[in-house]
Amino acid sequence: MRIGELARRTGFTQETIRYYEKIELIPQPDRSGANYRDYAAPYVDRLQFIANCRSLDMTLDEIRQLLELRDNPEARCGEANQLIDEHLQHVRHRIDELTQLADQLQVIQGECGTEQATRDCGILNELDRMSVSREDRSDGRVHNHVPGSHGHRPG
Repeated sequence: MRIGELARRTGFTQETIRYYEKIELIPQPDRSGANYRDYAAPYVDRLQFIANCRSLDMTLDEIRQLLELRDNPEARCGEANQLIDEHLQHVRHRIDELTQLADQLQVIQGECGTEQATRDCGILNELDRMSVSREDRSDGRVHNHVPGSHGHRPG
């Protein structure tokens, strides 16, 4: 099948499929006599595996490690378990950060109780008063906005 058909079957864009080839998440396909990429059924399965991992918010490096294990069926699965454990810890940490972010936004939202001129808006005034320092946290860590928290990442 050609890349357009593979894209339709997997939900990935043609550009993403080419990118995954470039970074070697999927192997380079054979070429037809007319020099078109010629994808076989295993590409659909591999891309479905990648899509499943992406739906769990795994990084491309994590996916690469899992694909290496998947490509070696005699390997032990402890590495996969360790990788999932580390990813789960990362997800739980992000949940904690998002909870703190939600709490902070709720406090800011509470600063504005009525419809009024923006010069008197409690939300805008609170945002002006907030500390600009990104290191102003009791745990000493730099606070960064959580990537991907506003929607689904592109495939």
